[in-house]
Order: sequence, then structure tokens, then C-alpha cells
Amino acid sequence: MFTTRLPMPGPGPEPDRPRGYGTAVPHTPLRPSWACRADGAPWPCPHARLALKAEYDRNLAALTIYLAGLLFEAMRDLYHLNPHDGPSPQQMYQRFLGWSPFRRPIVEPPD
Repeated sequence: MFTTRLPMPGPGPEPDRPRGYGTAVPHTPLRPSWACRADGAPWPCPHARLALKAEYDRNLAALTIYLAGLLFEAMRDLYHLNPHDGPSPQQMYQRFLGWSPFRRPIVEPPD
């Protein structure tokens, strides 16, 4: 039997990065509000972005995949909390992936 209904996706990756160092509170997201545990800014905060870039320095594609999975989880949580006034898809993309270092232009710029 064929159906047009897709199954509900399972849970995405656990937001456990960037890793904390020492006794400082790590800059990881606090779910379901997706605010930074350390400074309360919308996650990923500037400190988390810097730490993620440093942690994934040799594997930027993995950083993009990790952030894309968290984008899905954040959209699920934030739209569940406030379905009418939640952030737009464009805002969520810019927040999670728009700053990602693994972006290339469609056309190589001239030298």
C-alpha cells in the first residue's frame, strides 16, 4: 500500500558541542528555548560559534552537518513553544548555518 504521508523524523543530534573546558559553563544550548547556557544569548552565541569553528577546524563539512541537524531540532522546539510568533525559516537559517565557514560561492571570484 502506498501512502503520501511521511513518517515523523526521529530525534536529531544531541547539542553537546562546543565542549566545555575546565569548570566554566559550556556554551551549549538550553532546550527548548535554544538559549546559551553560559550567557543567555540565542544559541549559537558568538563564543559558541568561535569555539565550534576551532573544534571543527579540520572538518568543516562535519560542522555544517552538525549545525543542520541542530537547526531541525531547534525549529521543532521553537515552533512547538510558540507556533504563531516563532522565528522565520530565514532567521533560523542565518542563526544556525548562515555564518558557517563551509560555504563556497556558486562561481569562483576572479583573481
